[in-house]
Amino acid sequence: MSTNKVLLVGHVLHWCILVLTTTVHTSGIGESGGHSRNEGEKKLKLPGDIIFGGLFPMHEKGPVGKNCGKVKEEKGIQRMEAMLYAVDKINNDDSILPNITLGVHILDTCSRDSYALEQSMDFIRAQFNNFDEGNYQCKDGRLRKYVKSRPVAGVIGAASSSVSVMVANILRLFKIPQISYASTSEELSDKSRFEYFSRVVPPDTFQAQAMVDIAKALGWTYISTVADEGNYGEKGIAEFEELAKNEGLCIAQSLKIPRDPSKDLFETTITDLAKKPNAKGVVMFVNEDNCKSLLRATIDLNKTGDFYWLASDSWGAKIHPVEGQEEAAEGAITILPKRKVLTEFDDYFKRLNASHSQLNPWFAEFWEQHFECRLNDSKTGKNCSEKRLGVDDHYEQEGLVQFVVDAVYALAYALQSLHNDTCSSPGLCKEMRPTDGATVLSYIRNVSFNGSAGTTVRFSKSGDGQGRYNIFQYQLTNSGEHQYIPIGEWTDRLKLDMSKTHWRYDNDTFWLPRSVCSEPCGIGQAKNVKGEPCCWLCIPCSEYEILYDESTCISCANGTMPNHNKTACEALPIQHMLWNSPWAIVPAAVASFGIISTLFVIVTFIRYNATPVIMASGRELCYVLLCGLFMCYVMTFVLISKPSAFSCALMRLGIGLSLSICFSALFTKTNRISRIFNRGVKGLAKRPSYTSPKSQLVICGCLISVQLIGASVWLILDIPNTTRAYPNRETVILRCEASELALVLSLLYNMLLITLCTVYAFKTRKIPENFNEAKYIAFTMYSTCIVWSAFIPIYFGTNQDFKIQITTLCMCLSISATAALGCLFAPKVYIVLFQPHKNVRQTNSTMMNSASSKSIRPFFGKSGTVGSSLGNHNDVSVGVAQNFNSTKSNDTRLSDISLDLNSDVFDEAEPNSDPPE
Repeated sequence: MSTNKVLLVGHVLHWCILVLTTTVHTSGIGESGGHSRNEGEKKLKLPGDIIFGGLFPMHEKGPVGKNCGKVKEEKGIQRMEAMLYAVDKINNDDSILPNITLGVHILDTCSRDSYALEQSMDFIRAQFNNFDEGNYQCKDGRLRKYVKSRPVAGVIGAASSSVSVMVANILRLFKIPQISYASTSEELSDKSRFEYFSRVVPPDTFQAQAMVDIAKALGWTYISTVADEGNYGEKGIAEFEELAKNEGLCIAQSLKIPRDPSKDLFETTITDLAKKPNAKGVVMFVNEDNCKSLLRATIDLNKTGDFYWLASDSWGAKIHPVEGQEEAAEGAITILPKRKVLTEFDDYFKRLNASHSQLNPWFAEFWEQHFECRLNDSKTGKNCSEKRLGVDDHYEQEGLVQFVVDAVYALAYALQSLHNDTCSSPGLCKEMRPTDGATVLSYIRNVSFNGSAGTTVRFSKSGDGQGRYNIFQYQLTNSGEHQYIPIGEWTDRLKLDMSKTHWRYDNDTFWLPRSVCSEPCGIGQAKNVKGEPCCWLCIPCSEYEILYDESTCISCANGTMPNHNKTACEALPIQHMLWNSPWAIVPAAVASFGIISTLFVIVTFIRYNATPVIMASGRELCYVLLCGLFMCYVMTFVLISKPSAFSCALMRLGIGLSLSICFSALFTKTNRISRIFNRGVKGLAKRPSYTSPKSQLVICGCLISVQLIGASVWLILDIPNTTRAYPNRETVILRCEASELALVLSLLYNMLLITLCTVYAFKTRKIPENFNEAKYIAFTMYSTCIVWSAFIPIYFGTNQDFKIQITTLCMCLSISATAALGCLFAPKVYIVLFQPHKNVRQTNSTMMNSASSKSIRPFFGKSGTVGSSLGNHNDVSVGVAQNFNSTKSNDTRLSDISLDLNSDVFDEAEPNSDPPE
């Protein structure tokens, strides 16, 4: 629709209302004061130079078919008297509008928007009373008695947002400024629709935010809401629900109360609320009459104590909603624009008596209802004209009285500023006859003064008051009375004193109520939301998971474990073998004993190096073997030490090398014995090659070099380093970075040497007692095979426990070394130290005499004397070999070959007697 059409429609509506208002009323009310002669439509008009309009809910909403119900004692009478009180103060104050008297034109809205609109037509009619009255006469021809009413400069009111919305639409058309003392609907902030509307109270946006903050402070996350149908309830609760959603609160259900509810509907509402038993917190944007009806239904349905009310300023701190149903209202938290009790108004109101009804047309009705009597009732004898307010009753100032006073003063100060800019002298100048609504509005929006509560009163660009609220709780005090107790305030943020709150439960104990769909999950539990975001199941995180967010568990990485609260992963202590551990002490003790024993043997061998027993043992290979045994024992300490790149390199090189030294020496020994034995059996006279000490050392060194070269290549290709192993989720082990396969390959060569040594030891097991070292070697190799056969399954079967692995490897090395040390060296050391009489070189004849005569004669009887036959090593060897095949006795063969072997061993110690190689 174009702008011209909108203007046309506005003008048509303007003139239609003008015609309607000027033709319906043929008689009016004079400016001398009093109230309307029409008892059905009472109004209060007091004359003055400037008239302030007023809209108050003097009555409750009437039943069906009737506009008005009972008188509202607080919301109606007190607020209306607050306007009269403020106007009276201004008229008596020379600093505000001097020489100008304010009058009033006050109407009753009966808490009904349609009725309020009808009543507000009085303000419109007053705007058009300046026409030529001579053109109008009565139907019977008499001149019309018409007394002009002054137009209103502005309207104070209304209370209900729905009434203000309805009235503001019509007042805007005629540019009549309106200042509300109680309407808080956010809708009224829309200046494109309600340009002439202002208010000294903050909009519901602030109130809704304050109520959300209160719910959060109480720990309520699951809430039901109840709202009146209409602008105030629906807009307010919609704002609350939107803010609550942003704050993570959930709305269990949203219930509405229609404009004309029945008693059954309130009971239905309470029944519906009870269907959500976890949503005990109930937020209300409901007018005081409906609040009262809801509380009554709670009592009737025996649901007292099942709900915790959080109510808007429509409940506030009023007595009317809770009167007669205090128990159901107990614990309710209510919100009210920040106020101050005006003691001067209390004094004013308490001075009023029954005669005040001559000025206030509703006062007599209030008086009779309040004191439950009749004025001038001679029949019943209950004459209450002598009653006194505040003495014969329980009086308490209504919560919004302060804002009524501030609204009146805001309009007065705006007119004062207009007067200062327009009139040059005190009194009302013609430029202000009448006042221009648009001009007055601009002055209203710029007004700023210290209000009745001591706080600054000013308007925002949208004509709204500042957001300041007092918070009350309806409590049962120690005196046994129910009262509204201040528990906090809200000015941009909440300040709530929880110590002042009291809640009654079934056993009359006080506690903080819960209104949640699901209780918070415990430590290490994730939310599994089902349906509504505030309703969930708590699923515990697993043993190795932490709570990443409130609904997600994540696993900790290897080497970490959840902390006690399962909020973070903490690094596990890195484990390695400790010197004070029994797993280290035992192998270290064994190795220490072995090192001491090996050093003792080495010292003994060096000390008795030239004695026959030492010489006959093959000294060169014995020293090599002792070095290998010493290294086996030392490797225990390398294995037990904390892994590092250096210790890992020593481990790779040392384990295989120490074993290869030992078994290379033993293999060389057994191979030499086997070769000599085999030649004797075959009857060969020539001595085997490479049996001299030098040859034996070279062969042993070659065997060792194979292991050394392989280990060196391994060190070059795979640089030694440490790594962290995780055998299970609760263990972190610092170990050398080498696979078990690599360890097997490293030991594989030594296994081959062990196998070969064992084979040769087995083959030479029957050499006679005169050369019984072969038997000791065989026993050593048998022991070694048993030890290493047990090692393999133990080591690789316990890969989850590094302590067992390390200890097993240490003990395996030590036992292998100890077997060799005990079997091969202990007998020799014993003879050297404790049987020196045996540590002598035996002659060939002596050696032969040790054999039975049956074993010797067949071989040497044809060759001359024994002495000549044994005079030379080679002759003995050849003689034995040549005549071995002619014997028929196995014992004789073994004895003679033994003689040859012993002679060969002793001669090894004499380099000049060695045969050419």
